[in-house]
Amino acid sequence: MILNPDSMKPLYVQIAEWLEGEILSQNIKEEERIYSQYQLAEMFTINPATAAKGLNILADEAIVYKKRGLGMFVSSDAKQFILTKRKTQILGRMIEELVLEAKRLEVSEVELDKMIHQARKEKEEDSL
Repeated sequence: MILNPDSMKPLYVQIAEWLEGEILSQNIKEEERIYSQYQLAEMFTINPATAAKGLNILADEAIVYKKRGLGMFVSSDAKQFILTKRKTQILGRMIEELVLEAKRLEVSEVELDKMIHQARKEKEEDSL
C-alpha cells in the first residue's frame, strides 16, 4: 500500500485502516504480533510518531493490545470487530447517501434493489 499524503485522511488514519485491511485479509492473524511503529515508519517512510498514532487508534478500539516488552498483538476478536465497525460506519453511511440520492432521482425501492443485485452479480462475474 502507498499512503496518500494529499488525502483528506491523516496518514495515521491511513495506517490504521491499512492494518485493519491486513487483519481482514488475514495477512496478520489474530493473536499474532503486529508491526511496530518503527517497522511501519520504515515501510512507509513516515515519522515513527505518526505510525504510533495509527497503532494507538487500533489499541484504543481493542483491535490490538500491548504485551509489555514484546510489542503489540492482534486481539482474538479483532476481525469480527473490524467487520462490524465497517458495516455499521462505512456501509451505513454509503447506504444513507444512496437512499437519499435514489429519492432525489425518484428511483423506487424495487428499482434500487434491482440495481444493487445487478451490481453484485457483475462483481461476482468479474471475480471469476
